[in-house]
Amino acid sequence: MNTEQRVLETLETLQADLARLADRMTDVGVEMRATRQHVAGLVAVQDHDHVELAQVKRRLDRIERQLRAKR
Repeated sequence: MNTEQRVLETLETLQADLARLADRMTDVGVEMRATRQHVAGLVAVQDHDHVELAQVKRRLDRIERQLRAKR
């Protein structure tokens, strides 16, 4: 096998490796977008929970004030 053939084979191997890497990077990009969307959903749920918790705390504070006022 001469040098030119070896160089061509090496370049073909590199090209195939780069194609596989490009495919994998596409997959990683899709996975990252899905993860970001999932995290955004979790943050939205957490924000909603904080709002509900704040409402419950306000109601509890109001009830406690009313009970203290009745003593």
